[in-house]
Order: sequence, then structure tokens, then C-alpha cells
Amino acid sequence: MALRLSNVALAMALLTGCAGAPKQAEHSSLATPAPAVSAATVPADDNLNAVAWSQTAIEHDLIYLQTYRDAEARLLPAMHDAGWDALSKTDRVGAFKQLRPAVILDIDETVLDNSPYQARVIKSGGEFNEADWAAWCREAKARALPGAVEFTRFAASHGVAVIYISNRAKDLDEVTLRNLRQAGFPVSGPDAFLGLGTVVDGCEQAGSEKGCRRQLVSRRYRVLMQFGDQLGDFLDVSTNTVAARRQTVAPYLPWIGTRWFVLPNPTYGSWEPALFNNDYGSPRDQRRQQKLDALRYQ
Repeated sequence: MALRLSNVALAMALLTGCAGAPKQAEHSSLATPAPAVSAATVPADDNLNAVAWSQTAIEHDLIYLQTYRDAEARLLPAMHDAGWDALSKTDRVGAFKQLRPAVILDIDETVLDNSPYQARVIKSGGEFNEADWAAWCREAKARALPGAVEFTRFAASHGVAVIYISNRAKDLDEVTLRNLRQAGFPVSGPDAFLGLGTVVDGCEQAGSEKGCRRQLVSRRYRVLMQFGDQLGDFLDVSTNTVAARRQTVAPYLPWIGTRWFVLPNPTYGSWEPALFNNDYGSPRDQRRQQKLDALRYQ
């Protein structure tokens, strides 16, 4: 952490330092000059450490490997348990015991690594915007995250449908599917990819919530597991505050690590706007201050 001194504090520090300096200087003509104090400060970037960690820390990769390997070890026992289902009570529509088994996975930061896009945002000094994000998606260069390809291939090889539910816009469907295939993921069937804008008869989607699409899956599949990096990948969150998010997931805590597998994403997500009243329209420095205000110091 850089040490910042106000003008007054800096002046006092210099005066205090000068008070003791003359005696040393009297005995030496080679007194070491005080180091220069630079007035320049490095602008803060809240996302720098998060993206650097995501791209370079071996711990990041090990968490993904650990998660997907653990899920793989649990998949077949879950498939053979006729009463096993990983959809919330709200998302489960109708009986499921006779339905084909499936797993549901989010895409971004769950199976595909978009940290290069985040790095570009940091380098430019800007913020997320739909045009640049769409341009990155159209490059179809996102890499597979550790363990994800192996798990999805294992599931597919045992007759488990692999379904990707993403909030990428509908016009990015084709490039997203190409990216998934190029990265080695199994993609097959009309239900393989359900992007933002998917129409679900009898269900009205609220914003970018995925509940309607999970309900669509529930009509055709028994869902064994769900994977995501956001709470909204598992259930809809009606009120996006820190307290409400904890309360919403509380009934499903026994499912974490057995039916629901949550992956780390410190770079973005609905957890962040929960700290500044979900108001992305407020000034950037104001949002940053509200995040600082949310920190605990003991």
C-alpha cells in the first residue's frame, strides 16, 4: 500500500527531519540527502489483482480442477439415485424420475476463461461495455478452464446431457458454440445452449435471470448437477443485497459441493453491485467508495 502524505503532513515531516539534521551535517560534508518524495500516485484499479490472480495463480487452476474432479467422482452415484435432482423447488416443473439425466453449466468463468477481455479493460482504463464484450466473444478465443472439458466429456460419455445456460446475447449463439467446440467441449442437441433471450412458453423472464431457462430444462431432464460462478446460475435472486443473497441461498447450503458447484470469480458479478445499491449509473469513484465502506476491519 502506498503511503500518502497530505501537504501539511509532508511539511511537518520535512521540518521535523531538518531539526535533527544540522548536527550530523556539522561533522560530515558527505551527509546523505533525503530521498525525493514523488507527488505522483498510481491510480487504483479495483480489478487488477483479481485478473492477475485469475490468469497467473496456480491456486486458481487448482480450485477448478478440484471442483470438476470432485463433481466427476459424484456424478455416476447421483445418476443412479432415482430421487436425485439439483433444481430448486421454484425451477423444478413436474416429475423428473423418468427423465434423461443432465448437468447444467454456466459458460463465462465457469467453463470458458474470459480474463483476456478483463485484462484489455484494465489496460484501456475503461469499464465493461456490451460492444467490446461482443467483439471479444466473436473472436471465439476463450480458453477452457481447468477440468471443465474433462468433466463434460465424462458426463456426455455416460449419457448425461450437457446443457450450457449463458447470459451471452442471442446474437452471440453461433460464435459461442464455435468457441465451445474449439475448446473441446461436447455440444449436441437443441437444448445444448440456452442463451439470453431464449423464449420459454408460460414463463416470463425477469431481466437476465435464468429461472425460465432452468424451468425449460426441467420439463425434459432430471438435472444432476449445476455449475456456475454467480448465485444466479443456481436460482433467481429477487433482491440483490448482501443480506438477501445470503438468505436466498441458505436453504440450499447442503447442496453446495454435491449438487451445486460454485466457482470463484473475483473480477465481476452480481456480488459487486450489491455493494453500491445496484446503481451502475453512479460515478465510478462513488461506487468505489461504497465498496470501501463495505469492508470489515475486524
